[in-house]
Amino acid sequence: MKPFIFLTLLLFACKANAQNKMYDSVLAKKLGADNNGMKGYILVLLKTGPNTTTNKLFIDSCFAGHMQNMGVMVKANQLVVAGPLGKNDKTYRGIFILNLTNIEEAEKLLKTDPAIHSGLLAAELYKWYGSAALAEYLPFAEKVSKN
Repeated sequence: MKPFIFLTLLLFACKANAQNKMYDSVLAKKLGADNNGMKGYILVLLKTGPNTTTNKLFIDSCFAGHMQNMGVMVKANQLVVAGPLGKNDKTYRGIFILNLTNIEEAEKLLKTDPAIHSGLLAAELYKWYGSAALAEYLPFAEKVSKN
């Protein structure tokens, strides 16, 4: 039994040592990573807002502006993740993960979104702690989309 325990501990030590050799201090600093490779973000849950208009032109215009605004936030390194949610009984519509740590700053940024500003969408904001490497997937997102 002792040799098994020794080998198991040795394997874990080797794996931990190999992982440390992969550490890139320049990248960690660029991404704002802490010692765990993590950082703070703002998680935004987008849900159906109080504006219940049925004016299709208005709705289409606001959501076109919503999509354009997401592009602006990505270019400004403020939006890391965005996407819709499936139908649910809580009226949640989508999520944003913002590359910000201050709720008030995030609220100010979200006021630039026409769908939120018009009340078609409402936002719930939470501080979130996740991988600092999260934004590194963005350069690949366009490479896997045909549209």
